[in-house]
Amino acid sequence: MSSPEHKQKIWNLIKDIKVGMLVTKDDDVPRARPMHLVQDDYDGTIWFYTQRSAEKVIEAKGGSEVCLTFSDPDEGIYVSMSGTARLTEDQDVIDKYWNSEVAAWLPEKEDPEVVMLEIDIQMGEHWASKESKVFQLYEIAKANVKNDKTPDIGENEKFGG
Repeated sequence: MSSPEHKQKIWNLIKDIKVGMLVTKDDDVPRARPMHLVQDDYDGTIWFYTQRSAEKVIEAKGGSEVCLTFSDPDEGIYVSMSGTARLTEDQDVIDKYWNSEVAAWLPEKEDPEVVMLEIDIQMGEHWASKESKVFQLYEIAKANVKNDKTPDIGENEKFGG
């Protein structure tokens, strides 16, 4: 998996984005929906609140493979993470991450309908470009003219696996 330093790097990329797209499989068809980060750090697991009756719970039950994506085009940040999803009903975990934003979407935290998806990340990839869009376009044009060089538009790194 990833080192603690790399996990911190991933967290620094996604923590301000806040909303990622969770991709599950509805039968054999990939399906994505937005999910809001609730944790204050990242140790290899991402947590999301949901309702027990939600379709994503059915699609992600029993250790199903899922994908999470986070993007901030204005900052040039893109992160894709793949892992396994499990449902947790642990009230201590539900209490740990509960906040006013969650309360706006879900009933009381003691409601049996309130559960969490635990996503254990196994692998992923991230892209980060600190350069402006104009610079990125310049690099792409330069690579096309030279016909022999990949444009240098920022950092790209795979992790886990």
